[in-house]
Amino acid sequence: METNKLLQKLNPADSFTLAMDEEIRSDGLAGSFGCFALQLEDQPDMNKLSQRIEEFAERFPVARASLKQVGKFYYWVDRKDPPPLFHYHKYPQEYDPADFQKDTLIAVMNKCETRETLAPIEFHWVSGKTGGVFFIRWIHPFCDARGADLIFKFLCTANREQRDMLGMPETGSLVNTRLKQYKWWQKALLFFKAKRHIDRLDQMISIQPFELPQDNLQLDYQVQRLSPEQTIKVNEMARQTVGLGCISLYYIGCLMRALEQLNSEAKGEAYCVPYAFNLRKQRAVTPMLGNHICALFAQASRKQVQNRRGLFEHLKKQHTEVIRKQLDYAFLPLMWAGGFLSLDKYGKVMRLAHGKDHERSSFWFSDIAQVDLNNDCFFDAKISGVFHVCHVSSPPSFALLSCIHRQQLTLSYCFVKPVATSKKIDRLQHLMLTELLAES
Repeated sequence: METNKLLQKLNPADSFTLAMDEEIRSDGLAGSFGCFALQLEDQPDMNKLSQRIEEFAERFPVARASLKQVGKFYYWVDRKDPPPLFHYHKYPQEYDPADFQKDTLIAVMNKCETRETLAPIEFHWVSGKTGGVFFIRWIHPFCDARGADLIFKFLCTANREQRDMLGMPETGSLVNTRLKQYKWWQKALLFFKAKRHIDRLDQMISIQPFELPQDNLQLDYQVQRLSPEQTIKVNEMARQTVGLGCISLYYIGCLMRALEQLNSEAKGEAYCVPYAFNLRKQRAVTPMLGNHICALFAQASRKQVQNRRGLFEHLKKQHTEVIRKQLDYAFLPLMWAGGFLSLDKYGKVMRLAHGKDHERSSFWFSDIAQVDLNNDCFFDAKISGVFHVCHVSSPPSFALLSCIHRQQLTLSYCFVKPVATSKKIDRLQHLMLTELLAES
C-alpha cells in the first residue's frame, strides 16, 4: 500500500494526539477522531464541492497519506492506492431525515479502521428531504479543531487567489518553532516545572461523573444551541464572572457545577479538566495541517465547586498562576519527550495519575470560539448551524465542545454509551443552561 516516500514527520503535539488515539482504541472505541459539521437548508452544488475537495487533496497530499512508524517516530507516508475522500449518503424516503442524518453520522464516527489504512480526513454529505449535513471526520494527528476550521474556510473561499493564501507560507510546526526558542537548560526547567504541576494535580482523586466502563461502547452526541438572546446573556455573565480573556473558564466552571448536581454521589475529590491551548496567533491562516496545541488543566475541589462565586475566583486565580509561571508552555518539553515513548506507555502517562491507577481527567473540554466562515452559504446552500464532535477515552467518557456561529453559542455533548445515557445528557443540558444564565 505504502511507497517509500515520507511526506511529513509528526510533531510533538501530533504524537500527543496519536497516543490518545491508542488509548481510545484500547477502550474499544474507533480512535481519536473529530468531526465538524455544517447543517444546510439546501443541497450544495455537488460538482463544485467535489472539485474543491479534490483541489484541497492535491494541495495537501497528506490528506491521502498513511501513518507509518519509522524507528521510534511516526510519519505520514505516500501510498499508491489512497481511499476515496468524499462520500455521499442518500436519504431513503422511508426514513425520518433527522434520524437518518444522526444515525449516519454516528455510524461514520464509530467506524473502526486501522490507523495505517484509514483516510486521514473524510468528507461526507448526508442528504435530507431538502437540505442535509456536510461534515468532515479527521484523525487528530492530521489536524486540530482550528485546522478543521481552516479547511472549511478553504472549501468555502470562492476566489482562487484567496484559497492559495490559506496555509501559506508554510511555517511548519508551531510546537517545534516554540521549542527551538528555548536553550536546553530552559527546556529542562520547563520539563520539571510541568512535572511538579502534574504531581500537584494528582494529589486529589478526580471525580468520574459517569458510571464505570462497560462492554459494547459507542460514541454518541447531543447538540444544544442557545438563542442569540441567551448567548448575549451568557457572554455578559462570562465577562462579569471571569473576564473577557477567560470565557472558556466560565463554560468549564458551569459544567463542573452541572455535573456535581447531576451526580453528587460520584466518588472522588476534585474535577480535573484538560483543555487545549492553541499556539496559533489570532486569525492566523497557517499552518493548516498538524496539531499546534499545548495542554492546560483546570482543577477544583468538590467543596470549591459547590460555591459558585468562590469557584470562579479560584479558576481565575489558578489560570493567572499558570500564565505567570509559564505553565502554558511548560508542557511542550513534556510532549517532546513523550514522543520517544511507545504509544501505550505515553498514553498511560497522560491518562493516569502519577504513581496511581485512577483516571486523571473528569471530562474533556475544547472551546473553538467563533467559527470563521466566509459567509452564511456553503456552495449556494444556506448554513443553518454548525457543531463539533470528538471521541473521548472511557473513562472519563464525556467531552464538551463549544463554539459560536451567527451569534449563537452551540454546545456539543460527546459521550460514550452505555457509560452515559441520552436521558442523563438531557438532564445535564438543562442544568448547564441554568448555570450559564445564572446571576453570580
